[in-house]
Amino acid sequence: MTRPSGFDPKSLPESNSTSYPEPYRDGGSNRWYRRVGDHAGLKNFGVNLTRIVPGGMSSQRHWHTKEDEFVYVLEGEATLVTDAGEEILKPGMCAGFPAGAANGHHFRNRTSKDVLLLVVGDRVREEECHYPDVDLRYGPDPDGKYGFTRKDGTPY
Repeated sequence: MTRPSGFDPKSLPESNSTSYPEPYRDGGSNRWYRRVGDHAGLKNFGVNLTRIVPGGMSSQRHWHTKEDEFVYVLEGEATLVTDAGEEILKPGMCAGFPAGAANGHHFRNRTSKDVLLLVVGDRVREEECHYPDVDLRYGPDPDGKYGFTRKDGTPY
């Protein structure tokens, strides 16, 4: 028997877990997400409902070599930080980050209310992700295993 396709994303469990190594783990503690795409059984792209509490950020500032990323602001006022600077995004506004564009980005909540984002991105197996502000890189290590390393390739 198949289950109904429709569901309330706010009924899904929230998590603020992160795969960032120390000392970057704390960067995700003020951001919570619900894996909406996983619940829907999606395989080719991910969809997350991301909540950033006051003072929090979505992630370390980053860019992807092979994954497109799209973010739509549902609630609150998000500060988008990119290589070009900062801009305020309000509900109904969105931002897109094409694969391979070396434009580090993340969202911050500098208000007293939660920010709610709908985040959509590809699921590319052999992805690399670069973090311009910190000594962090995601991609293959010298043995070809994917994970986080320092920018010079040494493990954490």
